Amino acid sequence: MKLSDKILEEKKQYSERFEFAVERIRSIQKEAMQENCPVNVHGKAFGEYFHRTASFLLQIADLYQQKETKQLSGCSLDELKALNTALYQDVLPKNYEKSFANPAYAASILGGGFSAVLCTLYTELRSNIAYAFESRLFYLTISFELFIEIYNIIEQPDADAREAKSAIYYYFFDYADLMAEDGMHDSFDPEYNFATEIICNCDLQDLRYLYYFGEYVSENEWKTAAYFNTLSEQEIQDMAFTFTDGFRHGFELYQIDLSQKKTVNIRYHLGMERMIRTMITQFKELGLTPCIYRAGTSIRKRNPRGKVGYTGTSPNKQYDYDHRMDDSLFFDKAYADRLLQVQKQALESMKELCADFAGPAVVETFGEEPFNPAEKKENLKYTEKQQKWKVEFQSENGILTNKYIPGDQTSFSIISYPLPEIGKKYEEIFQETIHVNTLDQTEYLAIQTKLIQALDCGEFVTITGRNGNKTNLAVSLTPMAQPEKETRFENCLADVNIPLGEVFTSPQLNGTNGILHVTKVFLNGLEYHNLSLTFKDGIITDYNCSNFDAPEENKNYIRANVLFHHDTLPMGEFAIGTNTAAYAMGKKYNISHLLPILIAEKTGPHFAVGDTCFSHEEELATYNPDGKKMIAKENDYSRLRHTDCQKAYFNCHTDITVPYDELGDICVHTKEGETIPIIRQGRFVLPGTEQLNIAL
Repeated sequence: MKLSDKILEEKKQYSERFEFAVERIRSIQKEAMQENCPVNVHGKAFGEYFHRTASFLLQIADLYQQKETKQLSGCSLDELKALNTALYQDVLPKNYEKSFANPAYAASILGGGFSAVLCTLYTELRSNIAYAFESRLFYLTISFELFIEIYNIIEQPDADAREAKSAIYYYFFDYADLMAEDGMHDSFDPEYNFATEIICNCDLQDLRYLYYFGEYVSENEWKTAAYFNTLSEQEIQDMAFTFTDGFRHGFELYQIDLSQKKTVNIRYHLGMERMIRTMITQFKELGLTPCIYRAGTSIRKRNPRGKVGYTGTSPNKQYDYDHRMDDSLFFDKAYADRLLQVQKQALESMKELCADFAGPAVVETFGEEPFNPAEKKENLKYTEKQQKWKVEFQSENGILTNKYIPGDQTSFSIISYPLPEIGKKYEEIFQETIHVNTLDQTEYLAIQTKLIQALDCGEFVTITGRNGNKTNLAVSLTPMAQPEKETRFENCLADVNIPLGEVFTSPQLNGTNGILHVTKVFLNGLEYHNLSLTFKDGIITDYNCSNFDAPEENKNYIRANVLFHHDTLPMGEFAIGTNTAAYAMGKKYNISHLLPILIAEKTGPHFAVGDTCFSHEEELATYNPDGKKMIAKENDYSRLRHTDCQKAYFNCHTDITVPYDELGDICVHTKEGETIPIIRQGRFVLPGTEQLNIAL
């Protein structure tokens, strides 16, 4: 069913219920301001909460009507800006301290009993901004009804927070099947084309179009779109081609038949629509139709590893951080089982769409100021049992998804560009980034082949730090039976992973020992100071950082956002980055700390914790340009995929880079006791690689 047909169907089915809910909320808005309002029996702040929340929902109802009557398309730029600000003003930093979306404020004014429930409810209701813009009347209706249900519970003098929590639980539990099905359509059905319609049909010179998505629009989006409009058509074509051709090349590299695929995900940051429109055209020439979906805003779709989909700048990163574990309010084993059941049903009902899926095409951004969050005791957090259930669910869900969308039958492409927030030299940095993204592959092929030849001589590699970096690691390498035909390191050029510039392997865990340390690093949108991971036989045995005064807070921060609630993780990747031009760009503009992992991993050796680079693709034969077969694709965990799949994968992979200015030596150690230096004191010394030092 087309999205437009679904919208019409929902109008017929839910219009009356929605209108009834709106009228009830209108009455709640008035009741809540009266001194004798029933909810005030729990405290005067409850009336204020329900009044403010009801007012927000009525604002959403008005927005929905404007969307349906096409009034938005007639609004001026100033009117659209004002509307955007009004929708997001409550969570903007200047207002957040006294917002009911702030767990600390909610607890201080509502008390401990109901505050977590009502704060979570209000945050979930903010998803209605997206639903109104997308005309998703079903979601508007059921979320409005949830608000009314909780009001009805709390207006009782003997109201219990557990009853209100139960209402939220069953909201997600009962509607899980419909939510899962819609989520699958958003991801893999090109008929669900809300964003595509805007990108392809709007006048991109008229920046009003930015406000039609329903995302928060900051100067990043505004200035990005304005800058893209100054680029020549040839520049746009070339930028798009670097990306789409890399995607195509990935299928060649992995010997997968692209002609059997029909769809591709495009994930990007708003403001780049002119380039995205050209990418859509180029992908269609490859036989691929885009599926472009919004990054999750609802509890059920938020991703702790970052936003996945199209998105604008966050109105408030602290707000995002405070609510990253909101499902801990109700997450239990029964809910996890329900999610797996409905996900399986949705995948089975759309297995043809799944088979058509070629993979994700991701345009990342960088340049936003690093975010070091404030930890609040009022934030919802998983209990030990919930962490266990969550990890088990993610493992099962990964296995299930791979059954219908096998990792060895898809590819991807990823590239990154700066945002205007990076500073006054944004345009210069943008052009420099294009240069970094399009370096001469022939030149790097020769250099990286030399590196791999040396690395393939060794049993293990040692890596040390300098200038305050305490890294001291020995990384064990997978044995090779036929060195003349095999290799342990993949030669990464500018195909799927742009820019070029690394050689990487899956380490042998046994014998991989020591400390990985970085003085400052930016991972999954969060900043870490003095991040330190200790490995014993390839497994993390200890971890720490210096973000917070309390040692326990530092441990919890890493466990939640690097280990993703696992007790430990293995080292899934060891690589040597060779893109010294990217490193030089970071130093030249003083933006090294702002570079994304995609670029930063090329600016020194890096180590991934979690799954290997070949997760779910171990059986896929891959070869370096010299014809040697890559054999280091698995470790002691991923080998379990045939016997105990739940223990084989962790469903995370986080790269941590030691930059050249913190890097001491990298040396290869052979079976015969010979030492082959690759890097000494941050400079390449292996014969045939010295050219990389020019940029340094």
